[in-house]
Amino acid sequence: MKILDRYILTTYLKTFLSVFVILLLIFVLQTIWLYIKELAGKDLDMVVVFKFLAYFMPKLIPLVIPLTILLSSIMVFGSFAENYEFAAMKSTGISLQRAMSGLSVFIVLLGFTTFMFSNNVIPWAEYNSLNLRKNIAKLKPAMLLAEGQFNDVGDYNIKFDSKSGEKGQYLHNVTIHIKGADKSKNATTIKSISGELIGKETSNVLKLILSDGNYYNDIYRKNINERKKNPFAKSTFDKYTINIDLSQINSNVDIDDKSYSDRYNMLNLSELDYTIDSLTLKRNEEHKALSKNLYQRTNITRLKNVDISKSKPKNDSIYSGEILDLFETKNKTQLLDLALRNIKSTKQIIESKEVEQKLSKSNYNKHIVSFHEKLALGFACVILFFVGAPLGALIRKGGIGLPMVIAIVLFLAYHFIGIFAINSAKSGDFNPILASWFSTLVMFPLGVFLTKRATEDKGLFEMGNIVEPLKKIFNIKPKNSINYKFLSNYKNEELINVITNFESLGHEENTRYEAIKTLNARGVKIDEIRCEGVAISKIFDASKTIFNNYKAHSKFAIVLYSIGVILLVLFFVFKNNKMPSLQSASIQLSIVALFLFIIYYVKSLFNLNHFYSHIDKKEKISNIMLLIIGIPLYMLVYPFLNVKINEDLKQNCLDSLK
Repeated sequence: MKILDRYILTTYLKTFLSVFVILLLIFVLQTIWLYIKELAGKDLDMVVVFKFLAYFMPKLIPLVIPLTILLSSIMVFGSFAENYEFAAMKSTGISLQRAMSGLSVFIVLLGFTTFMFSNNVIPWAEYNSLNLRKNIAKLKPAMLLAEGQFNDVGDYNIKFDSKSGEKGQYLHNVTIHIKGADKSKNATTIKSISGELIGKETSNVLKLILSDGNYYNDIYRKNINERKKNPFAKSTFDKYTINIDLSQINSNVDIDDKSYSDRYNMLNLSELDYTIDSLTLKRNEEHKALSKNLYQRTNITRLKNVDISKSKPKNDSIYSGEILDLFETKNKTQLLDLALRNIKSTKQIIESKEVEQKLSKSNYNKHIVSFHEKLALGFACVILFFVGAPLGALIRKGGIGLPMVIAIVLFLAYHFIGIFAINSAKSGDFNPILASWFSTLVMFPLGVFLTKRATEDKGLFEMGNIVEPLKKIFNIKPKNSINYKFLSNYKNEELINVITNFESLGHEENTRYEAIKTLNARGVKIDEIRCEGVAISKIFDASKTIFNNYKAHSKFAIVLYSIGVILLVLFFVFKNNKMPSLQSASIQLSIVALFLFIIYYVKSLFNLNHFYSHIDKKEKISNIMLLIIGIPLYMLVYPFLNVKINEDLKQNCLDSLK
């Protein structure tokens, strides 16, 4: 390893480890804050608390490692640029790519290590953390009851609006549900104005004394009609004492029990692959069983037992009337009743299976997402390095401050794009494979762009390439620009003189083109200008014709695009407001408008390419991929293309005058 590579790697590792420890500590504190309700009031010893944190820390690595790589890269390479260390490297012939090469090997190894960690350690952490949380949840607090919500304590669900007193022992507006013998529903309800808790947090008995309330007890009736009336018995009390035994709640909990092991995030790649295959086979079998069930319910199979040769039709003609007319009234009623009952039962089956299929599909998608997330994490580490390192070199700012802000903004964009994509995939609205890679794929072109800009030693953005076309689109001219309105006061002979003798008259070259435009606006054609002694090449005539064709086709395209988009928006409005007729009409017209837009858009592209081929500037022909991307963004692309072709037509005209 060369001295330079060792120096860059050592500097990066120092920053990386510092940032990693700080970020991990921040996320651990956030985890404690997030799960504080699950830990408080459980009388847990420190060993269990440390286990809880130890199981949760590996799950934070997919968040901490990418952010650490991004922030460290920006800080280190920003510091190199700020302290002119990159300038010293470049003076000795060492490029940015060469400076990044040694560190890139470390990042690739780190990405592979992160993948192995996510494939082996994180499933183990998920398995242990979930089981520990489930076991902790069984340890009910003796005295810690939250106000404004139902607190599940043994067979009792206790809710109160507020509590007071030094220890919070006085409760107000108390509602208690007592579970029935089957534990599945509430059999008794108690409501009281106030209550008092007596006991200690370490005790196994919780005494609750209620004052001024009512006792409602459900009465079970054997008669179904009477049961629908929901009968109950009501009694009133001044004082009512409830003793809640907590010994059975806390004593039977094994904090090390690990009976939960069937979640998708507890599996590694090989286990996920096996489970996905099993789920696929299960889904196929369920589909076959459902289709077979629906097929059998149609009673079509009975037709196979009918001997058609024994039937004796009266004639050979095809019957074209109503089928029901062939039957008597009594049989018609029976047939219709049978058909309606069959349809109703089939609909119920389909609706119930639809819910099951959605849950099954969601579970299947979660396994696929979990499989590809493990693969994408390693690649994300490498790509975020190639975003952060060149970005730091471009902004030329190290330390904590601007790099921190930029890193957090980029990471939040990366993180939330991934969350939205994965959530959409789990609900079945997005491809689960693409969702796992989506945020990484979004960052990839940014990394390529920034690396290219930094390698070519260019700025982060060349504002001139953005601002100047915008100024031309909105016709914003600089203060020292020439206003050509004075040409409108010239006579035709004077304009001809400006074209031929612009230098002697003290005008710049652009004045010649503006003079020709003014003459054209007055109805003077190019041939008539030639007759006045102005030498204009015939090439400009063809250029002007192609330009006019482009303008006509592009105008049609922008109008059709606007109509198509507006109708498409109206389609969604009508759909949300349940207007089927308007919804259908708007989407049909929108499709027609957008189809015609594509036709005129393609025509305008042919005109554009023909124009640049004609003026022998083929390098200005737009990339086909950029033009395809420009289809949905045509409203933005259109003005920029217009500015571009107008400028090139003017230059072609001036070249034709030489």
